[in-house]
Amino acid sequence: MAIARKIAYNVLLNSFLKVFSTVALSLFSIRLITGYLGQDGFGKYSTVLAFFALFSAIADLGLSSATVREISREGADEKAILSKVLSLRLLSSFTIFLLSPFLIVLFGYSGELKIGIFIAAGAIVFSTLSLMLNGVFQKRLAMDKVALIEFIGKLFQVSMVVLVVKMDMGFLAVAATLLASLSFNALAVLLYSRRYIRFSPAIDVHYWKEFLRESLPMGATAIITFAYFKMDTIILSLYQSSAHVGIYNVAYKIMENLIFFPAMLAGLILPLLSRFIFTERRQFEEIANKTFKVFFIIIVPIVVGTFFLAPDIIRFVSGGGFQESVLVLRVLIFALGFIFFGHFFTMLLVVGNAQKKLMQTLLFVAVFNIGLNMILITNYSYIGAASASVATELLVVLLTGFLVKKHIGYMPSFERIRRILLSGIFMGTALFLLEPFSFFLAGVVGVGTYAFGLWLTRAVAADEILSLFSRGDANVRMEGEVPLP
Repeated sequence: MAIARKIAYNVLLNSFLKVFSTVALSLFSIRLITGYLGQDGFGKYSTVLAFFALFSAIADLGLSSATVREISREGADEKAILSKVLSLRLLSSFTIFLLSPFLIVLFGYSGELKIGIFIAAGAIVFSTLSLMLNGVFQKRLAMDKVALIEFIGKLFQVSMVVLVVKMDMGFLAVAATLLASLSFNALAVLLYSRRYIRFSPAIDVHYWKEFLRESLPMGATAIITFAYFKMDTIILSLYQSSAHVGIYNVAYKIMENLIFFPAMLAGLILPLLSRFIFTERRQFEEIANKTFKVFFIIIVPIVVGTFFLAPDIIRFVSGGGFQESVLVLRVLIFALGFIFFGHFFTMLLVVGNAQKKLMQTLLFVAVFNIGLNMILITNYSYIGAASASVATELLVVLLTGFLVKKHIGYMPSFERIRRILLSGIFMGTALFLLEPFSFFLAGVVGVGTYAFGLWLTRAVAADEILSLFSRGDANVRMEGEVPLP
């Protein structure tokens, strides 16, 4: 199987499993948990997940990304690298786990919530194993195996949630499903990785110091990313009730389950942009402009549809009792729109080797986000948190767009963008008129109206989108590419 074909296979299978496990199963799990725990309990559960993300970001130290890079290099001693770096990562995870009780006690949380956060700290030990071993599969273009394991693990977790709800086992049992599913994933990935390589823990302090010099900048980026994606939930849990945290996170989880779309699209296009940016400028700008237009075509119906269908979406996801989340979702969906274009400009900075400028920008944005959340959450609770998210993502777009223009000399073409926006207005009008009708009818007619608007205004041609992803001249076999054994 040729390398390009194997990459395409991994992308397609990963995307399919990601959509099904992340969107379908995650939303079904949210429906079960919100219905069982209510606003207050779901707020506590969301706080546990936020601390899990915090602990994971701190414990990673950039080791996961650096490991993939190191073991993929020509002549790398994969066994020695994995043995030493995995030992370091497990050490950092156990350190966070042991220190977590001293951190948790600083917060004025209830005893039950503190135990839940401690469970999350224990879960990072197992997530560590999975993340580090992912490099073994990435190197061999076998991420389809990891995607399948994660999918089965998600099924396992949802099954446990169903059992917990049916047996009325309480909040801590729901929190424990995270630990159990990550344990399953870690064991499965470990066993499957032994088909490719066998290794054992190794302590090498000198090697650890050298490796950390390379990995820590990546680790800092992970912590910065956490700060402006998850810190709002922790701040909200400190200044407002758990019920308010629950109201905010029902809407946020919906947006969160859509965030992978721009990242996935960027991942598909990034190799082409990387290939042409320094060699064929006209080709680079043509691909970049088409990508910008595709992002617009995708995000407009998502924003418009979510805004008008928010009451039905919240009811569908939470099963009732979270009506206050409707306004939160209507605000947050604009943040998702900015996230799309933030990914677009971030992708261009990466291919243009401007990562250092990008990290400095994200650090500034993280500080801005935390400060704004402190102000708005104190006064406006979950609406303040949602507004801070929109302002933060808008700032990311403005700053990264400025960096792209300054360091890469590129500005996206806005040709036919007004036609796409006009098609979105057609869709919004249809959804407004169909408000008394069923959610599914309104959704289908709304999407149909949007598609008709694109055709009517000649906003985009079908072959224009297809050419972006087709192999054609842009994807001819790279020099030296040979079939994999």
